[in-house]
Amino acid sequence: MERNLKNVLVISFGFLLLFTAYGGLQNLQSSLHSEEGLGVASLSVLYAALILSSMFLPPILIKKLGCKWTITGSMCCYIAFSLGNFYASWYTLIPTSVILGLGGAPLWSAKCTYLTIAGNSYAEKAEKNGKDIINQYFGVFFLIFQSSGIWGNLISSLIFSQASTKASGVLAALLIAIFLDEIKSDQAETEKEILETPSFWSTFLATFQHLKDKRQCLLIPLTMYSGFEQGFLSGDYTKTYVTCALGIHYVGYVMICFSAVNSLCSLLFGKISQFTGRKLLFALATVTNTTCIIALLLWKPHPKQLAVFFIFPALWGLSDAIWQTQTNGLYGILFEKHKEAAFANYRLWESFGFVIAFGYSTKLQVYIKLYILLSVLVLSMVTYGAVEYLEAKSSPGTPTATKKENVEPPTQESSM
Repeated sequence: MERNLKNVLVISFGFLLLFTAYGGLQNLQSSLHSEEGLGVASLSVLYAALILSSMFLPPILIKKLGCKWTITGSMCCYIAFSLGNFYASWYTLIPTSVILGLGGAPLWSAKCTYLTIAGNSYAEKAEKNGKDIINQYFGVFFLIFQSSGIWGNLISSLIFSQASTKASGVLAALLIAIFLDEIKSDQAETEKEILETPSFWSTFLATFQHLKDKRQCLLIPLTMYSGFEQGFLSGDYTKTYVTCALGIHYVGYVMICFSAVNSLCSLLFGKISQFTGRKLLFALATVTNTTCIIALLLWKPHPKQLAVFFIFPALWGLSDAIWQTQTNGLYGILFEKHKEAAFANYRLWESFGFVIAFGYSTKLQVYIKLYILLSVLVLSMVTYGAVEYLEAKSSPGTPTATKKENVEPPTQESSM
């Protein structure tokens, strides 16, 4: 347990360092590089490359390099983006944005795959339920990772030197390369992989082949909603409500509130999911988000209502903690035998949600965006309910929350 927890903490703090750096840069892109729309163009190219990367790269890199070196290499892509910002021009930012986008999907897929394998490995040895350990690991990860929003927004607010950003990204890559243990296969699994090595094209198309699984298709709305809701808070709530009523200098503090609540709730929900089950937590997130959306439709912000401006991001942070920990955990539990392709799909569809949300951000009025958000949320819960129904149907008489989804050894590496 100590060794597993050490590896979870190494990944978590590596992501904390990396995204404290990247978050600060991302928030400043449109302000630092406003000439000819360079900052906005770089972010658009970045997300386009991220979508393309999600389609093909994660299964290939994870199979060839393993999780540890995929994470390390992908972090170097983020460092390249930081370097591009030192000498910002169309010839430096656009290429490095492409590089970052290509590294983004393998980074997240490898992280999720590593935590899932680690959770199953420990659960098997300790004779515990795999899904409970996986949820706890994701809870610890998001506790630490989401706090990067606090430090990133402080950097954005205080506009520290970009040199600190470069150093933070380098430290993240070094932390993973030096201290993260590789996940090694046992002899039986090694022999099996030698006999059943998948072809390049089979691995290359694994992300699309995974869509043959009906459950993956049903989870697409829920995964896209994650991008929609994060995009709304960071893009529309801050601009339409906070900036208009309080001023732009309050945006950083509002997002710090969101990140702090999100971070603490991630650990809480990762822990209590073994007692409540995921369905109750998803219901809590749905009710909380729905209440916030309806309240935002009715609310007329006024500078004297200062506390209210922080209540919404706090409740949003509570909901997002559930969406992140439980949806990641759900992917690891349902698709344990096809982790790489499953998490590549997760990053692909969440990125689509972000792109759509940012795409219509300047085109539609805020009340229409809220109705769209509510509609996607309702659809997400309907299709998620169908997934739970299929899971219950596949194991008659066994409650979904206590199924032995992860009793079988992982199909890839089985020990750390």
